[in-house]
Amino acid sequence: MKRAAADGSILAFEPPSQATLRRLLAPARAWHRPWFTGLEHVDPARPTLFVGNHTLYGVLDVPHVLCELQRVHGIFPRTLGDRLHFAVPLWRDLLTAVGCVKGTRENCALLMRAGQHVMVFPGGAREVFKRKGESYRLIWKERIGFAQMAAAFGVRILPFASLGADDALHIDVDAGDVMRSRVGALLKATGIADRFLRGGEELPPLVHGLGRTPIPAPEKFYFSFGEPIETRRLRGRADDVAAMQALRARVAASIEAQLAALERVRAKERATGRRGA
Repeated sequence: MKRAAADGSILAFEPPSQATLRRLLAPARAWHRPWFTGLEHVDPARPTLFVGNHTLYGVLDVPHVLCELQRVHGIFPRTLGDRLHFAVPLWRDLLTAVGCVKGTRENCALLMRAGQHVMVFPGGAREVFKRKGESYRLIWKERIGFAQMAAAFGVRILPFASLGADDALHIDVDAGDVMRSRVGALLKATGIADRFLRGGEELPPLVHGLGRTPIPAPEKFYFSFGEPIETRRLRGRADDVAAMQALRARVAASIEAQLAALERVRAKERATGRRGA
């Protein structure tokens, strides 16, 4: 009964209105001036798994993506979040309020079975808690879970890319620095690192933004949606590891190509002195 109730609450989610989102995001929109391309690749009538790169901390850019998809196409994908988010009181309530669910296969299957749009960041907490020199890197390890879920349900995948947020914050101390310090040695010795922090991977970096403050610098955000990738031919092959790895590689290659294209757009704007809205 408890599980049925939880499932029901997930499916009964009502997204915030566009007016509410625009009002709440108005300061961030003025600060980061989000720019989008490729929205014509989104088909609101086709349940889609949106797969993107996670930027540092993962919270500066995603709201803009959700708001724009709702504004242009009237859809509000359900985001899959790392279990770490749901261990933090109040924060988990905020995420739940904007449709985020714990990123389990059960929850993903439930949403896909219901024909909902889903958004996932395969890099998870490790990609969010970047280390120095990892800006815009896909840190997916060997994960193929998102590919398996898309193939199991024949859901199209839409790779998308986000550029700008990794430049709005600068890392001063990362997980590697901490784990090499006396604090890290203590975390290892007490078992805290392995039990709660995945060996230190889930240690958030210490950052600064504007000046030496934690306020993100006013970097312009650029977003791209790539060509959709159909998975219908892969239905029934979710256990085919080689096929899933190939699908994963195809999605990653699309995101990396989009990031490179966005970087060219940004470089051109900077060269011509444009700020753009």
